[in-house]
Amino acid sequence: MKIAMVGSGYVGLVSGACFADFGHEVVCIDKDPGKIAKLKDGVMPIYEPGLAELVESNVKAGRLSFTTDLAEGMADAAAIFIAVGTPSRRGDGHADLTFVYQVAEEVGGNLKTPAVIVTKSTVPVGTGDEVERIVGEQGSGVDFAVVSNPEFLREGAAIGDFKRPDRIVIGADSDLGREVMREVYRPLFLNEAPILFTSRRSAELIKYAANAFLATKITFINEMADLCEKVGANVQDVSRGIGMDNRIGSKFLNAGPGYGGSCFPKDTLALLKTAEDYDSPTRIVEAVVKVNDHRKRAMGRKVIDALGGAENARGKRVALLGLTFKPNTDDMRDSPAIAIAQALVDAGVKVAAYDPEGMELAKPLMPDVEMMDDPYAAIEGADAIALVTEWDAFRALDLDRVKDIAASPVLVDLRNVYRADEMAAKGFTYTSIGRG
Repeated sequence: MKIAMVGSGYVGLVSGACFADFGHEVVCIDKDPGKIAKLKDGVMPIYEPGLAELVESNVKAGRLSFTTDLAEGMADAAAIFIAVGTPSRRGDGHADLTFVYQVAEEVGGNLKTPAVIVTKSTVPVGTGDEVERIVGEQGSGVDFAVVSNPEFLREGAAIGDFKRPDRIVIGADSDLGREVMREVYRPLFLNEAPILFTSRRSAELIKYAANAFLATKITFINEMADLCEKVGANVQDVSRGIGMDNRIGSKFLNAGPGYGGSCFPKDTLALLKTAEDYDSPTRIVEAVVKVNDHRKRAMGRKVIDALGGAENARGKRVALLGLTFKPNTDDMRDSPAIAIAQALVDAGVKVAAYDPEGMELAKPLMPDVEMMDDPYAAIEGADAIALVTEWDAFRALDLDRVKDIAASPVLVDLRNVYRADEMAAKGFTYTSIGRG
């Protein structure tokens, strides 16, 4: 089967490469000629473990190609995926669907053979109806269907998530849509991956509901971590104790500096706006958004407290270890590190930072932060070290070396990577999250 993937960003590129690896013929389409030129040369626009190798092998096999020409790329495709960005719209927080609707118009104008148009982008309820209207208005007279197929990819583990999914959600209101999507995912169906067919609107809402629920779990355990610090409990024990309950589950119950990334911040906000539009308030999600925004800045204050408080922090030096919102990605979108760094800079603190993959994207977001070549260069002369993102490179630091080169052996561990007793034995002043 030929598949056209319109949009060669994170979701489009990973999905396209994986579909090609299933044996489909896939053309990835993007309007950015620079991005397409780099992809043809084997240069990835994002960091995702295993992606470069997957793309290379499928290009060599002739199953994966790249183009800027939408009409050429979608010709004779049985499934045309829309995988373009839907960022928060500036000013009101609604999902900006400009790119989705532009693609729908272009696809409608170039549709020559029957096809299923699949919204892979994260879109609010009812977007598929509008895509269907836009395509139909082009008047080609060709049979088509519009389907919702939300993605559930975790950055840093996207290829595994795609090939071994918890579930595949397909929102289709027609026989054509269901038939083509069964063929698209046939390799996974044979592997007994659960496929859930729903209405198109239900599929659109499932994506937002899932992300909002996960964001709620993160925010909940972070609030429990604050309570643990007050009462002398250990949030890791609390997390294990509630996570062993099958009704709750252990995932997304790790206390930290708050959620960030490309999905949770914009999707929770978009869900709030959709709920407002339909006069159906989502008070829990509203609280989650407010608490998470507050937490990021509070983590900056936690580092300042480790320096002896605001009155003593000015002129001190802090090493930030980890800038991306999670490990194994270069994604800086809404990363807690941004708010933490800004809080430190506002307090007159000098900040040096290191991240294995995110520094190039971090530079314009943190103009007052000095980017260093390795973690020890950042730590040298630091009055405190803040571990913000739990990259593997930070899990086994040479603590003797750290103590020798830092101005003060002060570690603020915002991911609970280290053990308090071990750090005390090494002579560190150690602060963690929710371990009172």
